[in-house]
Amino acid sequence: MKDKGITVFKSVCRSCHGGCGVRVFVKNGKVVNVKGDPDSPLNKGWMCIKGIKSPDIANHQDRLKRPLKRKGARGDNEWQEISWQTALDEIAEKIDVLRREWGPETIAIGQGTGRHHYLHVVRFANALGTPNWYEPGLAQCFIPRITVSHLTYGGFVVADYYSETNPECIVFWGHNPLISSADGEPAAAVKRVLRKGCRTIAIDPRRSETAKRCEMWLPVRPGTDAALALAMIHVMIKRRLYDREFVENWTSGFNELSEHTATFTPSRAEGITGIKEGDIVRATEIYSSVKPAVLDWGLGIEQNANSLQTVRALALLRALTGNIDIPGGDILGMNTLKAYPVLKDKLPPEVSKKRLGADEFKLLGGWRAYMPSAHIPAIFRSMAEGAPYKIRGLLLFGNNPLLTVANPQRVYEGLKNLDMLVVTDLFMTPAALMADYLLPAAFWTESEHLQGFPLVAENLVMYQPPIVKTEECRQDESIIDELSKRLKLPGSEMNYRDIFEHQLSPTGLTLEDIKKRRYYYPPHEYEKFKKKGFRTLTKKVELYSTALKRMGYPPLPVYSEPPESPVSSPKLSRKFPYILITGSRRKEYFHSEQRQVRSLRRLNPKPLAEVHTKVAKEKGIEEGESIIVSSPRGEIKMNAKVTDHIHPLVVSIDHGWWFPEKPDKSFGLWESNANILTNDSPPYDPAFGSYQLRGILCNIEKEQKKQA
Repeated sequence: MKDKGITVFKSVCRSCHGGCGVRVFVKNGKVVNVKGDPDSPLNKGWMCIKGIKSPDIANHQDRLKRPLKRKGARGDNEWQEISWQTALDEIAEKIDVLRREWGPETIAIGQGTGRHHYLHVVRFANALGTPNWYEPGLAQCFIPRITVSHLTYGGFVVADYYSETNPECIVFWGHNPLISSADGEPAAAVKRVLRKGCRTIAIDPRRSETAKRCEMWLPVRPGTDAALALAMIHVMIKRRLYDREFVENWTSGFNELSEHTATFTPSRAEGITGIKEGDIVRATEIYSSVKPAVLDWGLGIEQNANSLQTVRALALLRALTGNIDIPGGDILGMNTLKAYPVLKDKLPPEVSKKRLGADEFKLLGGWRAYMPSAHIPAIFRSMAEGAPYKIRGLLLFGNNPLLTVANPQRVYEGLKNLDMLVVTDLFMTPAALMADYLLPAAFWTESEHLQGFPLVAENLVMYQPPIVKTEECRQDESIIDELSKRLKLPGSEMNYRDIFEHQLSPTGLTLEDIKKRRYYYPPHEYEKFKKKGFRTLTKKVELYSTALKRMGYPPLPVYSEPPESPVSSPKLSRKFPYILITGSRRKEYFHSEQRQVRSLRRLNPKPLAEVHTKVAKEKGIEEGESIIVSSPRGEIKMNAKVTDHIHPLVVSIDHGWWFPEKPDKSFGLWESNANILTNDSPPYDPAFGSYQLRGILCNIEKEQKKQA
């Protein structure tokens, strides 16, 4: 399609996790406009501001465009341009030396969350022979939900926002989809359902943009979600509100669950969560009685040391209400594509045992893990301290750990201590500043990809074509393929396009076919369990998890108080009387990305800390004032956002903040970095190794008062 020198291409926006179908307008080899594609089954023409501003990212003057090699001391920002051949040859040689002299496990690989190259990075790590790869989420985001879904239902569930049957009730739990548009479930889909009308409940310490659209808002004390879920289970069973037919025919362990939750009354939960007993009962009655219903959960339930049990408790609510895999409910994925060949079999068992954290956290790094990976605190501790062995090399693909991992001081010491650091990214970042080699990554408009959406469920397949080329920027998968060939790794004869063909094989389509179609969206099959049962050991939804019991974890969900809270740390709470949550999303940014894009930055120019009106008045804090937020681990500067829409004792801060305009000050890395306040120390979740990013103690003061 052409008009006045402009060519229009259909693609998939990847300015975040992705999934929105788009039309990309190109003139003279540059992207000049991006609009939503009305034909996309997911977003149907809608787009968020990040996607709309994609041309400003693609054409940004500060993008990395050529391979760079460090000249001066690490972190001095002195570079020399080198050719791709030189860069890849030298990097491959250094990797080879490290793996031969010290062992492949001494090389770690990190990547950003939800990237198009995600599984290709995992494949590269397995082929290289290192068990130590990571992604900043994993134990803190999404992997607990995926793993628990598979253990409980035998597959991953997503909200059915796309069928002709509308959900009649939605419980948004620790999730703000109207802003996050997470994992191939864009805000447009949620908005469509809300416009049609349904009962809505939001469970969140802050009244998010999504919560403001709900009839009920339950401002739960951070870290106590499991207690609330257990009380709701108690009410369902005690008042016989559960779906008796589904429970009797398709679940196992109901009697054990009933006995287990008998004493977890709403009154008891009120004392823990701060939610009134009557509101707990009312919310449970609505969710139990209105069908079909969706429980739409988010990462807010995972970022604590009781991650497994919290997610399990929520998962059981779906089963009790019988809303699994029915139209308008929580549906099991179609898994349309063939599994990505990550070469797990190429990693020898004796090497897998060297994975940092594998012995301790079985569902993160052990053999039952959904996607076995290393424990992030252990990786950076290994770099900084050399125990139990030293990580000597690190390759980062679209990851900025100084902003996205807890305890950035230890991360910084670890990066300084490396023999080799290679960073592939779009822009110079605080982590990239520390690199030995800096490789320019292709933006989504320059990359080719095949992806199933929503993520993990894969009900819809979408193809993303390479549309333009920006100087010497290369797609991450291509870089990995070139390194694999130089290192003669197993599987290196199969490039990423070959893998796309492999994945498409169950559909009967070829890569050329999907290039022409752009979308492949087979009709959804509901109630698949009625044919062969659920893909669990009992062929039923496991309320009582036999798999967890065998691994030594409680088979029924339990509540434990957060290790740092007003209840568990009363002495500490006198100095830090408020409860901190981090990670609230802003529509202009994707985690630590896009701070240098003026058209986005001007819409949200400063790092914000949401503070309740009452607390702000007590502290003499006015809207927009600079404040100091402190925790037992440090302090940062934020700007106050005074609001009634937050739990009175909770302070919510933006994460991912750095200042690209301050290259002389390490991009302001230490000014407003939320992870300076968070905790990467034990106790961890026993199964996933999740650490406490929410529900920790903090204090706030006006900046000038703090300085006085």
